[in-house]
Amino acid sequence: MSDERVRVDRDGAVATVWLTRGEKRNGLDVPMFEQLIAAGRALESDKSLRAVVLAGEGPAFCAGLDFQSFMSTPNAPQKLLARKGPTNVAQEVGWVWRELPVPVIAAIHGSCFGGGLQIALGADIRLAHPEAQLSVMEIRWGLIPDMGITQTLLPLVRPDVAKELTFTGRRVSGKEALELGLVTRVVDDPQAEAKALADTIATKSPHAIRAAKALYDRSPGLSVAESFALETELQLPLLGSKNQLEAVQANMMKRDPVFQDVE
Repeated sequence: MSDERVRVDRDGAVATVWLTRGEKRNGLDVPMFEQLIAAGRALESDKSLRAVVLAGEGPAFCAGLDFQSFMSTPNAPQKLLARKGPTNVAQEVGWVWRELPVPVIAAIHGSCFGGGLQIALGADIRLAHPEAQLSVMEIRWGLIPDMGITQTLLPLVRPDVAKELTFTGRRVSGKEALELGLVTRVVDDPQAEAKALADTIATKSPHAIRAAKALYDRSPGLSVAESFALETELQLPLLGSKNQLEAVQANMMKRDPVFQDVE
């Protein structure tokens, strides 16, 4: 069996990060944790990157932890819970996508359970098949969700909804997930729609897109005055910049803009 757990395909300014254990429904083992984090960190410093798609090969996005592999790996719990800065390894595999400066879109099909859901929640946008199955499944194993879910789920749904999903571990369809706020849209082909959305984002000013992501990620918890100051802080470098002027000129001339990558 190949040691590859994750593959990154590049199409211009868009990267697609593939979970490649399709025969295991992309179940998470220690090497997959490590390879996902490595892929995210490599993309973080890529100045030409404008959008990322997260997708799973095979019948599922990610069915959660591969318990058989996990239990047979020496010191697996210690490896995953080892803290590096504010996160441990298990938390970083979901949080690394929030730390990317560009939008990340998760394409959800099939099973999206436990750790798989927490990875998807780390994305900025989630597109799901209407019949996809999502679950905060850790309670079935006598555990709590601990891959950054406090920072990713609670901003999306009411606390009572988060608790009900966590206490029961029940599965919800893509349609119900949309109603609850877990996903952004339901689509018949999440991977194709996610790539199309990423391609659209890649045609916008990369400086403005990165600033917009920073605006919404940094503003929660700030006071009104601090939030307003953040808007100004992020806007000032855009005003009169080459890409901002190109956006104006292209719009006025009714042509496609040609933007420069961030430096």
